[in-house]
Amino acid sequence: MMNLIELVEAGDVQGVLGALRELTAEQRAAQAAPLEAHFEPGLGNKWVIPSPQWQALAAARMGSRPRPRDAVDWLVNADYLTLTCGWMVDITNLYSTEWRAELVACIAAQSWWGSLHNGLLFELAEHIILDTGCPLPTSDEFIRQWLMNRAERRWRPGRPDHVLGGPRDGNLLARLRNDPFTPTLLPLAVASPKVGVSAYRKDLVAFAAKGVIDRDMLIRRTFLDLTRRTPAVQVAEKLLAGEPLSPSEQDLVARTRAELAGSLISDVLRGSPRPLTDLQALALTPAENAPLLRDHVAMLDRSSLIAAYGQEVLLDLDGAGLLEADVLTEICERVLLRPEKKLVGAQLAWLNRVAKRDATRTGRILTDAALTFQHSDVGLQERALNLVARHLPAVTDEQVLSDLREAAASLNPGLTTRATELLGPPGQDATGPSAGPSDELLRDILPEMPEPAPVRPIDTAAEVAPEVAVLLADRENVVAFERALDGLVRHARLDRGTLSKALEPVMRRKRDLPGSRWSWTPLDTQLDVYDVAAAVRGDEPRTWHVRLRHEDPDLRAFWAAMAIPPTDMLKARLTEAIELIESDAQPYLLALPTHANGAVDAATLVERITEFESLGITPAPIDLAQALLRVTPTDDERVRDAADALRSNAGRRLARWLDQGGAPHRDTTPEKWPADNPIGAEPGRWAPADPCTDHDLPLPPVAAALLGPSGPYTSAGGAFWFAQLPHHRDEMAARLANTRSPQVATPATIPSPRLLPRLMEMHGTAGYATHWQIARRLDGNAKEEDAVVDALLVLAAQGQLDARLFAGQWQALLRTPARATAVLRAAAETGAWATVWSILEAALPALLRDKAVNGAGAILALAVECAARSGAKGSIPEVDEMAMRKGSSQTMKNARLLRDVLRS
Repeated sequence: MMNLIELVEAGDVQGVLGALRELTAEQRAAQAAPLEAHFEPGLGNKWVIPSPQWQALAAARMGSRPRPRDAVDWLVNADYLTLTCGWMVDITNLYSTEWRAELVACIAAQSWWGSLHNGLLFELAEHIILDTGCPLPTSDEFIRQWLMNRAERRWRPGRPDHVLGGPRDGNLLARLRNDPFTPTLLPLAVASPKVGVSAYRKDLVAFAAKGVIDRDMLIRRTFLDLTRRTPAVQVAEKLLAGEPLSPSEQDLVARTRAELAGSLISDVLRGSPRPLTDLQALALTPAENAPLLRDHVAMLDRSSLIAAYGQEVLLDLDGAGLLEADVLTEICERVLLRPEKKLVGAQLAWLNRVAKRDATRTGRILTDAALTFQHSDVGLQERALNLVARHLPAVTDEQVLSDLREAAASLNPGLTTRATELLGPPGQDATGPSAGPSDELLRDILPEMPEPAPVRPIDTAAEVAPEVAVLLADRENVVAFERALDGLVRHARLDRGTLSKALEPVMRRKRDLPGSRWSWTPLDTQLDVYDVAAAVRGDEPRTWHVRLRHEDPDLRAFWAAMAIPPTDMLKARLTEAIELIESDAQPYLLALPTHANGAVDAATLVERITEFESLGITPAPIDLAQALLRVTPTDDERVRDAADALRSNAGRRLARWLDQGGAPHRDTTPEKWPADNPIGAEPGRWAPADPCTDHDLPLPPVAAALLGPSGPYTSAGGAFWFAQLPHHRDEMAARLANTRSPQVATPATIPSPRLLPRLMEMHGTAGYATHWQIARRLDGNAKEEDAVVDALLVLAAQGQLDARLFAGQWQALLRTPARATAVLRAAAETGAWATVWSILEAALPALLRDKAVNGAGAILALAVECAARSGAKGSIPEVDEMAMRKGSSQTMKNARLLRDVLRS
């Protein structure tokens, strides 16, 4: 007799079934392991699917799983099964009635959507239920599969006669009528929202008429399913075979609608707009919405879609006389200052209708509308003012007039003249633009310019270790790096024993190469201060030591390509610091900054070199070069005389360096930039020119490279590059021209929101590149808005803002006018009205020339406010030309307002 494996190889399905019948349950279970071991590898390439071998193997595998749960798990996860369950029935017939009943329970517990063989599993379960009389499963998954099976028009081909199942002829109604499962499963299908029945509704109506399912239940389900359409009573009646709803059923519908509405509104108030479609489909009447009044008021604080729906419902309630006056006031408080123009406009239109409808409420309506005078959009302010003007004759209460005059103080200055003519002059205690710009308003409020925080040497050996730990935790902390590096050199000479002991906790974790050599980046060079600390303690050098790293043969080409000036300079300084510690040749570092931006005070550097001269010490070359690059140029004659008195080579170099004003500067203006007429610049990126110096600097090559040609990686390592060249702000702005997105950045690259603040902390001229770094972000990422505003204000406070240059760059780079306008408005609202006006005044000709840019109306609205608050006078031809055009667009209206403000 052939064994199971041979029968499978032969593709003998009936032979497999016969062999399984001759085995006991224990013997069948023992076949599972040999079958898996023999057939599992490479089956997909061995036989064509489907084939007799596949069917025979499937039968053998199912028959070797004597536990019902194991059999079902295998069926659900099987790669391929035939289109008939006949052989499955033959295998299950090998087992007892109890075993088969358990198999059905396991099938019913499955997630039908997770199986590729839903139909086969259902047919197998159905056969066993009909054959054994075991309990009928009532899970949602089983009911759904039952309905799908009965709705199939074409039955599975080749279904053996011995597989029991439902009738194969007739329509769905006929099948269900003759189905023994219908009395139990059909009512459950209607009751469960998880089982879709909308496709079978006409047949369900017939069963409701026969009493098989409850009509009230079907009505509830009908309205539940109809929330995505128009659930009017007439539609429900049509779906229910045209039979009118009885009074009790009408009441049932009302209760169902209220329950649905309450559930959907709860979801909406949790912030999800998805149920809005269902709520609109429910089409609740004002009477039905009245109990839900507070819920709809709460919607006004949600997203624009949700707020618009709530506003629409509340408007209907007001039209039905179901809204109190104080509730309408609350609605105005929630809506009229929202940024969405459509919502605010709809609210003003609502107030206009109420004022027309009930003259006794005019005073309160106008007071409510005057909230819009505080809106940032001048067009909406004007619309609210028009509403006040339209209904003001009906107001006789002096208190209302006083309140309106007070509210008018918040109007855009371009509207104050009209407001004064309409409402009368404000009282003596009134302030704001309606009273005319005061001297205080005419003066910009700009931030004070604090000097960068001072940096002092570490006083004791015990304080060095915490500073090293700070750097290892925050790799961009330049101050921690400088203090730690100087502290290691300084205190290794003063008290190496105490310093070594203090460093022990920091050195417990050996910071060797993490994972792979390729996971390290040159931007992590500052973390190699670990090697300097190890030199203090005399520890064994790690494999990734800063001096050994470039000896790795596999990475030599990588190092050659990764020439990054700031990190190369850091490496040179770290290597030199190790040499100073080993040789005990220098008491401290000349390059230790005196300020957090990396600058070294000239008088301090003179004192340091004077001390070195008195000790007969020659400064290390890289340390001296870094100190020279950091020293602050000075006109103080006493400091210059003290430098001239120095006699060492280092002292004479410092004196010459101060006489020359430090390292030379380079203009970053692009070659073809129209410097005489920046507003005429064509649209484009206009990146700054490479600030490479043409001078032969008296510095070691690694230090001179900081001012050399920009390379492909020069946007990296910026945090330390800033501190290496603290007096070359504009050159640094040009070198970091490609640093914008933090997603592109490696850990040591400066993310955009931190780039501008660090640029502003630097010394030196703010030329083309500095302005460009701000202008290119004016309409960029919203996360950068605060940094852009601060940078603009700091530049103005430093007296270095070139408004014409900035305006020309802005109009050439402009992509998103709305975002740029919002940033400029944020800057103006800090009190820098004149500063922002100087930019707008220069930019408006280009923005309005020929065809005005999109968003010109909002830009002009801001210009109106800035001009009025800064007391600007004169004219702009492009504004005058726009004002003379016919039309009522916001651009033209605001152009007229600006023209009038400049002429007044």
